[in-house]
Amino acid sequence: MDATFPQLRGLARTSVRLHPRKGHPSVEQSSLDGPLLWPADEPWPLCDDARLEEHPAGDPVPLVPVLQVFARDVPELPFRDGSDLLQVLWCPFDHDPWSAPVPRLRWRSRSAVGPRLVAMPTPHEEADSRYVPDPCIVDPERVLEYPSNDLSRELWSQIRDAVRQVQAETGWDYETDLAVASGIKVGGYPGWTQQPDWPFCGCGDRMEHLVTIASWEFSRGDERRWIPLEDRPAMLGWGFGSSDDHPWRALQNPAGLMLGDAGGIYIFTCTSCPARPDDYRFDCS
Repeated sequence: MDATFPQLRGLARTSVRLHPRKGHPSVEQSSLDGPLLWPADEPWPLCDDARLEEHPAGDPVPLVPVLQVFARDVPELPFRDGSDLLQVLWCPFDHDPWSAPVPRLRWRSRSAVGPRLVAMPTPHEEADSRYVPDPCIVDPERVLEYPSNDLSRELWSQIRDAVRQVQAETGWDYETDLAVASGIKVGGYPGWTQQPDWPFCGCGDRMEHLVTIASWEFSRGDERRWIPLEDRPAMLGWGFGSSDDHPWRALQNPAGLMLGDAGGIYIFTCTSCPARPDDYRFDCS
């Protein structure tokens, strides 16, 4: 990439694609919707967010586990000092201002958990199933990303001709094949569908992209780079008119999530502040 697009030298970022696969993770594994390594004496968090658009009837809403990442699996993640485990949970209902879940983070030290919670609460009976992922193990893969929607007009004008030449010679598209990786991932660039909207910390620094929770691992058949090599034989003959039991559907969306119109939730943190304050954004097509 640096040889083809020298103007982008210095903008490459490592992204760790988590490649979720349906499975039965344990509390000691990095996972989506797996059992969380949770202290037995720590109350399970409930939704008390005033941004909840319509409070469901009945009992309070327990947050649902979304992601658990151990430092041994993804050491690139900027863990808070003294922690080696990140957990992401959210309320499985729409919240203002984007009609999407609001993520909450827990930073932990695995060795400090002590006695563990035996069973997590079940999701609220009215929970939106699109926001409750299916249990998945992860299979991390490191890739290099380059900015897409975050690319300035000046830089885009400098690489436009090279982009066209690469596409004509190879069929590779810069935005879908060479820039920002699809799917659930750590680090790299957000896969913005709309215009970039980076949050800023109270200290004044722009936050860094921490995690993307995406609806799909890839969105179209022409995103060839982001389909794992071992999955490509199962993609033969795929298409949006394919039946629900076609293998590509489970590969494209193993967690069963759907955030808006195939959107994503992007979680950010300030790496300048030891407490690692966080914020999030949501967008979709």
